[in-house]
Amino acid sequence: MTEFISRSERDTEELGSRLAAGLPGGTVVAMYGDLGAGKTAFVRGMAKGMGLDCRVSSPTFTIVNEYLGERELIHFDMYRLSSAEELFDIGWEDYLSRGAVCAVEWSENVQEAFFGDEIKVTIEKLSDTERKITIEGAEIC
Repeated sequence: MTEFISRSERDTEELGSRLAAGLPGGTVVAMYGDLGAGKTAFVRGMAKGMGLDCRVSSPTFTIVNEYLGERELIHFDMYRLSSAEELFDIGWEDYLSRGAVCAVEWSENVQEAFFGDEIKVTIEKLSDTERKITIEGAEIC
């Protein structure tokens, strides 16, 4: 487990970029944090780190956004789901089988969908601009 202090949205994006740069396809990044903690900013950084040139936005109402390029990032927002069963209903296993990196916001709502090998990212608001970001299951340089 590694802890980082982010002092800005840019810092949060940079950390996401550093994490994602070396992630193999098929990796699941389970994200935890309150509303406005910076989960989507972290995913924006992941996209940059994976070499994707795309607009990253929260998929709160669509549930899934796909960002395609040489590598593939699938961005889930589980805020509106109440169980892992609903995630399986939208094709979770099909998404996993594609070999993309999957970033999952509001992972606490679908814990049963994970297999225990996911990277866990927890973002805690310390102030309006500062965040404590804890990463478990991956090393970041």
